[in-house]
Amino acid sequence: MRQATALLPEARRTRRGRPRILVIDDAESVRTYLANLLGLAGYEVDTAEEGRRALALLEGGAAPDLILLDVMMPGWDGLETLRRVREFDEKVPVVVLSVVGKASTIVDAMRLGATDYLNKPVDAQELEARIADALEMRELAEERRRLASDPAAHRGAVWVSAAMNRIRDLVERIAEADVTVLIQGESGVGKEIVARTVHELSPRAGHPFVKVNCSALPEELLESELFGYEKGAFTGAHGRKQGKFELAHGGTIFLDEIGEMSPALQAKLLQVLQDAEFTRLGGHREVKVDVRVLCATHRQLDEMIREGTFREDLFFRLNVVGVSIPPLRERREEIPTLVERFLNRFATRYGRPTPRPSARLLAAFESHPFPGNVRELENMIKRIVVLESEESILQEIRQARRGGRGAADSLRRLIDEVERTAGEIPLREVGRRAALEAERQTLGRALDHTNWNRKEAARLVGVSYKTLLQKIRECGLEPI
Repeated sequence: MRQATALLPEARRTRRGRPRILVIDDAESVRTYLANLLGLAGYEVDTAEEGRRALALLEGGAAPDLILLDVMMPGWDGLETLRRVREFDEKVPVVVLSVVGKASTIVDAMRLGATDYLNKPVDAQELEARIADALEMRELAEERRRLASDPAAHRGAVWVSAAMNRIRDLVERIAEADVTVLIQGESGVGKEIVARTVHELSPRAGHPFVKVNCSALPEELLESELFGYEKGAFTGAHGRKQGKFELAHGGTIFLDEIGEMSPALQAKLLQVLQDAEFTRLGGHREVKVDVRVLCATHRQLDEMIREGTFREDLFFRLNVVGVSIPPLRERREEIPTLVERFLNRFATRYGRPTPRPSARLLAAFESHPFPGNVRELENMIKRIVVLESEESILQEIRQARRGGRGAADSLRRLIDEVERTAGEIPLREVGRRAALEAERQTLGRALDHTNWNRKEAARLVGVSYKTLLQKIRECGLEPI
């Protein structure tokens, strides 16, 4: 195992292309375990046995992409080491690991600038996931800082489409206004990216951004996660725990999938928004917080209000400013830029050469409906980089086309559009678009079946060769 002295300068780290992690822990067994675990996951790993040694390396030119930091150490403890690291480097992500689960320690670590906090023993998969998230958020933050300093650049990068440029303009206008924001859109469209951008452009940017996924926990656990609990509040509550609202004090809390929150918790959230205070589970003392609330959902909250599953008064409290993000299929001009960005990111993360996307792949993406939106595209590119092949993705798109999933998605989108526009689309136009989609699916299957033998496909569907060519153009079909 390499010791901390093996840390490399920035130039070499960039040339090798693998993220570099510095582990600071006084226990040799822990350093060895983490070095082996993360090395197998594709990271360059270096270690230091105490805080002074780690800081000396940083001052000497070492440039880790992320630091894993123990709390209980001789000499400088983890919090003092974190404070010194932050004085030297404000941006490097620091994930704190410790057997100390005291709420005050967690709060102190977050206020000193810790990116994340995990209790030992740490599950290997969870640790790797948290590290990947921290590195990704650093990349996004650096990109946004660069774009914020160069308005012309950001128009040509992540916020490529006209729709996303309008959202960026709105975000810039509302960032400094300390109001709640409700972000709506399908799963995977980038709601969290918008929320983080609001936070990072706001006066609260130097304070915590705390995310809570309301759909990931059952009601009783979500309540304790949000608001904390007092000792003895329930079996197993051996001490006081501060909730996410307290950890976000001074900063921003992002409540993802707010539509999954139970009515009882909706009432408690409404109280926090109205009074900026709440009680912990099992407690009686009011806890005051200063937090900006951002929410997101893929659900139609107006329908939930009519059904009685979402409080109307809470909706109006959350929807002071509403941001609606269109799906990726309505902003296809972003796809080439996103593909390039994801290829570079995952090639760096996994130490692979950056592949060039083929014309066949980009053409397939142009006609794919992307029901999973940007997240689906991101996962596809990750597989291409890891497997060093496009074939599995192309096969998946072919199967989706043959299975008719595109037709079902298109029909659903058309019905949704009719509902959104309150019947403004003429019935004749509805029929034309539905017929076009049916033709697209029928022709697509015939062409795939004949391996794009157009004469044979024309015979199968009973049209002339000239008509078939015209329909291929009208339907936007291309060979995959």
